Amino acid sequence: MTNLKTLHFYATPEHECSYLEGFDAKTLFVDPQEIISTDAYSQLSDLGFRRSGKHIYRPYCSHCQACISVRVNGREFIPSKSQKRVLNKNKDLTAVAVPAQFTDEYYALYANYINTRHSDGDMYPPTPEQFSAFLIEGGQQGCFYEFRDPQGKLVALAVTDYLTQGLSAIYTFFDPEESSRSLGSYAILWQLQEVKRLELEYLYLGYWIRECQKMSYKVAYNPLEMLLHGQWILVD
Repeated sequence: MTNLKTLHFYATPEHECSYLEGFDAKTLFVDPQEIISTDAYSQLSDLGFRRSGKHIYRPYCSHCQACISVRVNGREFIPSKSQKRVLNKNKDLTAVAVPAQFTDEYYALYANYINTRHSDGDMYPPTPEQFSAFLIEGGQQGCFYEFRDPQGKLVALAVTDYLTQGLSAIYTFFDPEESSRSLGSYAILWQLQEVKRLELEYLYLGYWIRECQKMSYKVAYNPLEMLLHGQWILVD
């Protein structure tokens, strides 16, 4: 079992913030050469760390605390009326957990999503190498959740890691032409149901920034907890 006290951490120099224009940021990384057990990864998640490929990291900005880790209590989650409508719209979809892997089908869906929805972001333009580095590399236990329609068409894919206390929603991408299904919301709702089915407790949604409109969806899921000053606090 990995002991957090023995891990090595590295801080980056200041760099341009990806979320807040005009701000600089620093990031704290766990040494990517370390072998991180699921237990240690779970503890790091409770300390506000996230995974991107083989990198486990968290913001490390001395002058700014805008990035706030958030998680939803899956045991106590009750969908709102609008969330129930999203679940109902997608009740025809089937979900299957498969190993994280590269396929032409997955990459085509990912590239279409990035080109259509995030052409102004850090992941544009997409490449197969980027897909693998971002979503496949890394030694943590996890899977791809495939969501397919009745004709077998892949409409969404959720990249998810397993923690001892829950699931960590790493990334979700979907068919932009299926916007009426609200597939991003559905993937979160489905994973919250999966947390409950697996008798776990939390779904970790990464970071929320008040000033970042693209992250505003995260506060729609309750009961929501935020990591504030080293403590997980239930927020209304």
